[in-house]
Amino acid sequence: MSTISVVSGAATGPTELSAYDAALADAGVANYNLVTVSSVIPAGAAVEVVGTAPDLGPAGDRLTVVEARATTAGPGSVCAGLGWTESVDEGPGLFYEAAGEMEADDVERRIREGLVAGGDLREWELGEPSVRLSRSEAAAGEYASAVVLAVYGESEPIV
Repeated sequence: MSTISVVSGAATGPTELSAYDAALADAGVANYNLVTVSSVIPAGAAVEVVGTAPDLGPAGDRLTVVEARATTAGPGSVCAGLGWTESVDEGPGLFYEAAGEMEADDVERRIREGLVAGGDLREWELGEPSVRLSRSEAAAGEYASAVVLAVYGESEPIV
């Protein structure tokens, strides 16, 4: 059975991109080329919260992810969240992401509503949802970024 690892990070930086890069570093995935996919958990996959990603392969490799991300200029704060619900019978499941300049409660509510709506579109028997959030705050003159990613397995060569 394959494992999908949920990782998260939060950071600040002098530019929007540097804050995002630092948040990816905090999550342990800054050295990969991220390929974002939609939000379906393949049948038989297990989802595990790991916080920071372990070594997933050589720098520069391709890494398949579902990503929630938010970045803002300070003074301000952001919250990114990723929720999921797995099948009760090892069938497929769903991820749902939300992020922005909003409170954690609002991000979590949107995620839970999205998971219910996504479940209603499918004839899958899904279990209880789980949610992982990340928040970051920036002072004036800097940027804040927060990320939560579902990482599908290990990296693969891109060339």
